[in-house]
This record gives sequence, structure tokens and C-alpha cells, in this order.
Amino acid sequence: MGVVIIDGSTVRSFVEDEAEFNKSVEKSFAAFDLNGDGTLSRSELRKAFESMRLIESHYGVDVGGPNPAQLTALYDSIFEGFDLDRNGTVDLEEFKSEMKKIMLAIADGLGECPIQMALEDGSGNLLQNAADFEASKVKDA
Repeated sequence: MGVVIIDGSTVRSFVEDEAEFNKSVEKSFAAFDLNGDGTLSRSELRKAFESMRLIESHYGVDVGGPNPAQLTALYDSIFEGFDLDRNGTVDLEEFKSEMKKIMLAIADGLGECPIQMALEDGSGNLLQNAADFEASKVKDA
């Protein structure tokens, strides 16, 4: 786990560097594509989002959050949002497109006020990659 200082401009700069962003998203996609078929199934995308721990409350301690049926409906909704061509799988281009939208929404939400975040290490952590990208630009300057 790492602690980073990040703001909207950090995330936006990362997304706007197409080569760096695409490399990062492709690495995440490959890690999430558990069977290596070049697409994400409903269950693979769910596992990916579960690994990001976005829906936990109170730092992973169950305090009566959504029931299993609610979680399934939520993950189904997420999958439908990613499956742009409605073919039952999410390909790399669909994944890139939706992750770009998510990252830009995060950038807008963060604004220009820096915040400190604790982020888990891992290939799927695009916010950590954005912070690392920003740090490399400062180091090279």
C-alpha cells in the first residue's frame, strides 16, 4: 500500500497522455482477463471491480451493506455500462473507453485541491499509475 498526494490535474494529465494511459489500461485489462481470451466476461469484470474494493464500507468490515442480490444487480449494471456493443463481453477498446470516462470523472471530482490517498499496490490501480506518472515528470524536470 502506498500513500500519494493527488489532484484532478494529476489524473487528467495521466489520461491525456494517450501512450501512458493506454499502456496502463492494457496492463490492467490483461490482469483482469483471467482466461486470456482477450475479453472480459461478466464474472471477470466483477472480480476486477471487487479487487478494487470500491464498494466496501468501514475498511472491509461488514456493517450491513448491500445484500448479495443488490450487489449482483450493481455489478450487472456496471457490466452493461462497459459492454457498449451489447455482445455479452467487454473488449479492450470498450474497457479503455469506459475507464477513460471514469478517470476523467474522478479528475473532475478531485478538482484542483490535492488530497492524500492510501492506494493498494497492483497492476489494476490506475490512480497509483497516475501518481507515479506525475512523479516521473517531476523527477525528469
